[in-house]
Amino acid sequence: MGKRIERIYQYILENTRSGLGEKKGLSTSEVADHLAIQRSNASKDLNQLVKEGRVEKSDSRPVRYWAAGVDAISSEKYVPSYKENRPQREKAFPQRVQGKPSDRDIFATIIGANGSMKNAVEQAKAAILYPPKGLNCLITGPTGSGKTYFAHAMFQFAKSNQVIAEDKELIVFNCADYANNPELLMSHLFGYVRGAFTGADQEKIGIIDQADESMLFLDEIHRLPPEGQEMIFYFMDHGTFSRLGETGKNHQANVRIVGATTEDPNSTLLDTFTRRIPINIQLPFFEKRPASEKVDLVRVLVGQEATRIQRTITLTEDVVKALISSVSFGNIGQLKSNVQLVCARGFLNHMQQDEIEIDLLDLPEGIRSGLIVLGNRRNELAELSKILEPKISVQPNQNLNNIQSDSYELPYNLYDIIGDKAALLKADGLDQEAINHFISTDINVHLKSFYKDHGFSFNSVNKLSEFVDQKVISVTNQIYEMVRQRLNYDFQQNFIYAMSLHISSFLKKIHLGEERQTNDNIRQMVADYPQEFEVAKEVRDFIGDSFQVAIPESESYYLAVLLVSLRTSHSSGKIGVVVAAHGNSTASSMVQVVKQLLEVDQVTAVDMPLDMPPAVALKKIVDSVRAVNDGSGVILLVDMGSLATFNNEIQRETGVAVRTVDMVTTSIVLETVRKASVIGTDLDQLYDSLRKFRGYGAVTVEEPVTQNHHPKAILAVCASGKGTAQRIKELIQSSLSKRQNQNVEVVTLSVADLRTDLEQIQQRYRLIAATGIIDPHIDAPFISLERFIDQDVDLLLDDILLENDLSFEDEVQLDDQQAKAICVQYLEENFTYINPKKVVDPLWKFSQEIIRDLELGQAQQGFLINFVMHSAGMLERIILRQPLTVGEKELEAMRSDPLYALLHVHVQSFSRLMNIEIPDAEEYYLMELVKNHREKEQYQ
Repeated sequence: MGKRIERIYQYILENTRSGLGEKKGLSTSEVADHLAIQRSNASKDLNQLVKEGRVEKSDSRPVRYWAAGVDAISSEKYVPSYKENRPQREKAFPQRVQGKPSDRDIFATIIGANGSMKNAVEQAKAAILYPPKGLNCLITGPTGSGKTYFAHAMFQFAKSNQVIAEDKELIVFNCADYANNPELLMSHLFGYVRGAFTGADQEKIGIIDQADESMLFLDEIHRLPPEGQEMIFYFMDHGTFSRLGETGKNHQANVRIVGATTEDPNSTLLDTFTRRIPINIQLPFFEKRPASEKVDLVRVLVGQEATRIQRTITLTEDVVKALISSVSFGNIGQLKSNVQLVCARGFLNHMQQDEIEIDLLDLPEGIRSGLIVLGNRRNELAELSKILEPKISVQPNQNLNNIQSDSYELPYNLYDIIGDKAALLKADGLDQEAINHFISTDINVHLKSFYKDHGFSFNSVNKLSEFVDQKVISVTNQIYEMVRQRLNYDFQQNFIYAMSLHISSFLKKIHLGEERQTNDNIRQMVADYPQEFEVAKEVRDFIGDSFQVAIPESESYYLAVLLVSLRTSHSSGKIGVVVAAHGNSTASSMVQVVKQLLEVDQVTAVDMPLDMPPAVALKKIVDSVRAVNDGSGVILLVDMGSLATFNNEIQRETGVAVRTVDMVTTSIVLETVRKASVIGTDLDQLYDSLRKFRGYGAVTVEEPVTQNHHPKAILAVCASGKGTAQRIKELIQSSLSKRQNQNVEVVTLSVADLRTDLEQIQQRYRLIAATGIIDPHIDAPFISLERFIDQDVDLLLDDILLENDLSFEDEVQLDDQQAKAICVQYLEENFTYINPKKVVDPLWKFSQEIIRDLELGQAQQGFLINFVMHSAGMLERIILRQPLTVGEKELEAMRSDPLYALLHVHVQSFSRLMNIEIPDAEEYYLMELVKNHREKEQYQ
């Protein structure tokens, strides 16, 4: 830690000395990203440096840090601020509604309160004023629709109506921050007692305590794990809770809970949870708001920028239209970022003027192109033209209200950065064109850096280009305008993504010589949409001309079906999709990408940590299948063939037709969801097409794949197949996840089942390597456990996947100190509830005594390491109360073995030393380790 904290201090020191003054200090994220360390570690060390007085920090959000007592290097000549070069204007006074703030209806200041937001406002008031303690509620809406802002408005309304005391604060908690660590999440929500876990040196209250007699805003509430939802709804019912480490519900609190989510609560939250939230407040999409509200939103957001720089800002009619029509996925949040970008550029170009006049020349190309989009929306264009004046002028200090700034508020004054930097560059002799170029780049960097942390991707097309050729995207954009004009109706926002993927997929089929035949169902369906079919034929010809390829007529039917499906959001009759994969967030990551690209809701993820029992995994998958079923069946995408065995049981429990496809990748999930979204798709036809799917990449002629080709796999062997082998599996899968094109499974096996199950595994897989506590003697390289742990896993897997020579001329020679260090490192990286540095010596002694007394004197260092690793896994399983299991027949055989008595003595001694009770099943697997080593010695 000492080295890390010094690295952080040196980086802070260098930044402070070389800073140009555009923003003081560095944020935790910037430090962590630059030094490639975990954000939690960076935060811990930065706060320690503050305590030591070596670093100072800001009170703003995000918190910024700089070296204490060190001034940034400045130019030798004095460079006045841009503010000093112009006369001070008389500051206008805030225009506020007369009367006390507490008597004011804060919702009256919300745009659309009597229009698109009327129902939401009425629901919010009812939730707050409902006797005796109000009602818990959920705010739903797309990204950037104003959920956080609305929650603050609810809190202010509660205070102004004396429902909540004036001195109380709104407590905000983002559930996504701890979604992958339920224990940490619970400790933050409810607090913990001293000794609840390693490092819990003193009792700490949670945010529930902080929100007592106030309001708790749970943002991204859909990221709460099921255990967290259960604890929250218990608290909702009873008003009591326990801290982490306590057994009884000893604490009480009176908390109003407001949740927010972008997801469908019926598919992402437990039914028992949603039943306890009686009010669901839905905020509208920006595009669904009337034109008058859109203009008012622009006026208010520009007014905020005018107040920042204390100057009038004037926009031409075309600028307002471009701003409104440039909003796509990000709603009001995206509009706000676009307004900030436009105003910043206008300020740069007119810095020395009392009034900032912004015209089309001040707009970046991405926003200016909104006018082209608007030109194809005739009704919206007509509505805007009716209410817009040739120019809109916005004075500073207008539209002020008491609602706290929302989460999209910049934590610094961008205009001070622009003005002072321009003055500095001008003093250095740069001309105005060069100054504008440098600062325009800075503006984009500042805004993109800030907004990417709030769910906005300024490069959403770039994400699509990871799967689809750029020319396909360009052609699809032209098709979009063509079909809008021909059919004269709107399409879903995911049109570009869905159509691009479709075109890319069938172009590849054509280049591979495959032709998709239409069936009677498709033809019958298209017969009901003659207009779409005619346009589809035009689209087919246009694609053929663009790519100089002959497209079969049958493709017109599929294009017609796609056009119909993308016309409106058909929520019934679609095929549901469930992605289930091992790992803490493997499935969620793939589904997140697909949802961002296709904007669909009939796909859900099931993440399965490696220690999750199969029964729990099955229940989660069953619940997900029920949630996404819409009457047309469900496709289950899994990462391992073994999960396919759940198929029949899922169908029996749910009554839903399920088809399972293994070896899932992000591309397969994209293809599945894209096709499942098309109305009329048949489940079995979709299943067959997925088995033949070959990706979206560059079209190349591939070698035919033989039907008898087995998937590649790496075999991991340990005593139980569930301890060390699972840890090895997790390490390998983590490395494999970086190689999207590598379809390699990791198969775990216990030494007890080696003789009976190995042959069956070899029939199902092509084993390319083996690792673990014993060499299974297969026709593939074997990497001993100690070598696997000691070497770089990524490099080792590169050699395995490239089928390089893995023969090791020199065995790993380690002394006790080196071997212990390897064990500690491995345990720290792979175990959560044991302290590696404290347990390694007792484990080492325990293992050495067994080797000595059971006459395993020839045991190499590798076996000692294997035994220590397995025993460490045993300790963690006992702490978690998740011990291994074994049949009574096997336990009887163990007790009758002559070696058992000797082993049992050491196990009992070790259990007393560690103050734990070691189950018989764990002893059985320790015994198997010993027996296998003895057999190995005899074999050699």
